[in-house]
Amino acid sequence: MNFNLPGVKRDPLACEVDLTVVVTCYNEHKFILDTLDLLTSALDQWGGRYEVIVMDDCSTDHSAELVENYIAKRALTRLRLHRNQTNLGFGGNFVEGAFLGRGKYYRLCCGDNAESAEAFAHIFSLIGKADLIIPYQVQSEVSGRSWQRRVLSRLFTGIVNLLSGNHILYYNSLPVFRREHVIRFPPQTLGFGFQADIVTRMLQQDITYLQSRHRGPRELKGKDSTALTMRNLLSVVHTFAEIAIRRVSAISYGKKRSRARELLIDD
Repeated sequence: MNFNLPGVKRDPLACEVDLTVVVTCYNEHKFILDTLDLLTSALDQWGGRYEVIVMDDCSTDHSAELVENYIAKRALTRLRLHRNQTNLGFGGNFVEGAFLGRGKYYRLCCGDNAESAEAFAHIFSLIGKADLIIPYQVQSEVSGRSWQRRVLSRLFTGIVNLLSGNHILYYNSLPVFRREHVIRFPPQTLGFGFQADIVTRMLQQDITYLQSRHRGPRELKGKDSTALTMRNLLSVVHTFAEIAIRRVSAISYGKKRSRARELLIDD
């Protein structure tokens, strides 16, 4: 598969594979190879056509070199490394990866090995059943997460639902999108709450979606300290503002609260 043909202008909406998975990587040398092992194994078992793009976000360790060697030794044509020239952050990588990808469906994956093989298998099995697949976590089942973080997570979900008028169970478990939808309706915020931003925006569109319990979430790095920085808190406030403004705008123009249609599955 030729991703970058000299002199050829590519169509960002073209689909050559079924699924693009973007793996975000910033100083993940301890976890990135285990992440790729689990991810590619799950994708191979899934059986669809896929590509994996590792987005190295200006790592200062040797993460990128590890990925380069990993690809070269295994001659993996469906996995490639993209090195950002500037640090884009989690949300920036999400949007950029959608333009780099060639899949019909699109999902982000963290490079910190936070998802189990069971979690990958479950989410991939749902691809194609709806335009938007929203996994949700049962907070008491998340290994390595403090009770304070669980309370904040529930509070975040409640506020987003209040502002948007939705009834989503969880907003931060990395949904599966149609890639064209990410390009057409990108999040207006790129900080800590960008997933809630794009999910609430998508639910105002004429799409189908489903919610499914996410199996086997875990936190190996203990992220509580980085999640509660002032920068992240400000980005969450920005997300709340965008969601509220969008709902007020929809009401002002006489639009329905939601045009999306939820599909039910046996979970």
